[in-house]
Amino acid sequence: MGSVLQLADVAVVRDGNRILDSVSWTVEPEERWVVLGPNGAGKTTLLQVSSATFHPTEGEAVLLGERMGHSDVFELRPRIGFASTSLARRIPGDETVLNAVLTAAYSVTGRWNETYEDVDVRRARRVLAEWKLDHYADRAFGTLSDGEQKRVQIARAVMTDPELLLLDEPAASLDLGAREELLQLLGNYASSPESPAMVMVTHHVEEIPAGFTHALLLVDGSIRASGPIDEIVTAEHLGGAFGMELAVSRTDDGRFAARAI
Repeated sequence: MGSVLQLADVAVVRDGNRILDSVSWTVEPEERWVVLGPNGAGKTTLLQVSSATFHPTEGEAVLLGERMGHSDVFELRPRIGFASTSLARRIPGDETVLNAVLTAAYSVTGRWNETYEDVDVRRARRVLAEWKLDHYADRAFGTLSDGEQKRVQIARAVMTDPELLLLDEPAASLDLGAREELLQLLGNYASSPESPAMVMVTHHVEEIPAGFTHALLLVDGSIRASGPIDEIVTAEHLGGAFGMELAVSRTDDGRFAARAI
């Protein structure tokens, strides 16, 4: 299988502002990428282009072998799992957790008159169990905690067995316990050779799960550095990106930490 994502000199311009500028980046099927950078660096926009929800203003984007602008995005999008807070806001609060995951099969966020096969229901229940949500299947999505809703978002994103999984700040706003539970699940998932290519945006190196292989630093819409995670998540690179002197460490289990000096 070829690259799952190829961006060549991609730019995104909104209201005259260049949100992304000359971004060239390739993601291979076996890679798990974390995207880091200051607020306003363009990280979410990068995911929107990578998920076929936003066309680049300039340059070329090839997703799963399909060139944006020359392919049917409605056929392409179900092949890409995307978990984000903005998507979660579209899930009705009274929707059951099972239906919140199941409806990903039709790329809708609320159950209506669709007909689902038994195989879809079985897969949804299996995915819920994998993300420790099976006992919430009949609960209303709106009654869950932030941590539980984050896991539902990811379960929904993997429901369609995607070839590329995109995660936009999956651990944001979680307390310590919920964050660590989620990162443990993500680390196990990322470490599996059967999992798809993954790209995760975060603001904090402490939120990088074990099992991630590559990192990209985005600053002012441009790539400052990218490559194997040990070469990029360093005091030198992060200090330059965030404009301060930092100490960066990594534990034996693959987790990172950073603090100002």
